[in-house]
Amino acid sequence: MVKKNPDSQVIVITSGKGGVGKTTAVANLSTGLAKLGYSVAVIDLDIGLKKLDLILGLENRVIYDIIQVVEGECTLKQALVKDKRFPALYMLPAAQTRNKDDITVEQVKTVIEELKPDFDFIFIDCPAGIEQGFRNSIAAADQAIVVTNPEVSAVRDADRIIGMLESAQFEDIKLLVNRLRPEMVRKGDMLSIDDLIEHLCIDLLGVVPEDQNVVISTNRGEPIILNDNSMAARAFNNVVQRLLGNEVDIMELEEQTFWSRLKRNLGFKN
Repeated sequence: MVKKNPDSQVIVITSGKGGVGKTTAVANLSTGLAKLGYSVAVIDLDIGLKKLDLILGLENRVIYDIIQVVEGECTLKQALVKDKRFPALYMLPAAQTRNKDDITVEQVKTVIEELKPDFDFIFIDCPAGIEQGFRNSIAAADQAIVVTNPEVSAVRDADRIIGMLESAQFEDIKLLVNRLRPEMVRKGDMLSIDDLIEHLCIDLLGVVPEDQNVVISTNRGEPIILNDNSMAARAFNNVVQRLLGNEVDIMELEEQTFWSRLKRNLGFKN
């Protein structure tokens, strides 16, 4: 495994509210970067409720977890699970039978420092909530991605998390909007991107549309970014490019009906 960049980017992906697609974002962004040849480590800090291994399709290969690493039962190298599809992608699993108080901020920092020499990107999957799991997750990160859905309750939680990140002296905070449904935005039944940016006041990293293929891919343990025909995959690929510093326009999202696809394929404009 060859590291491309001298400095590692340590990125925590958080949300405040559960169920917005935070772990899905971790799995897809890490896979997208590994697909491009970057060395990537993903750390599941959702102690007791781990699911990152399922979404990545690595659950059958887990032997050790992060708690066993910090308690000295195994080495970090032994606990890292390699993705056979992408040799540069590794996962450090969470423990399912322990709780978030079983690991400290200093222990998380130590693990991150040990990973830095080998990885271009280190993603931390932050648990929902604002307790010890959140404090552990942000401790060693230098960038934060806040994931939200365009729903009032999710945006309220995202706003609170942004405030906590700013209080922790985070200067690089980006917004990832997940599960947007353009038809609902047009009807006024879902917040628009402009509404979200105006309310949350942080830079927009990307917008991922609602896509039923995400559920299918999750059940198969295959990140949606590997599906070339998926709108969500295109959106995640664009986010990957922005993480690499490339300028990519936010993808135009429209309701994908049979007639809209036919018009576009025939060259007609709406």
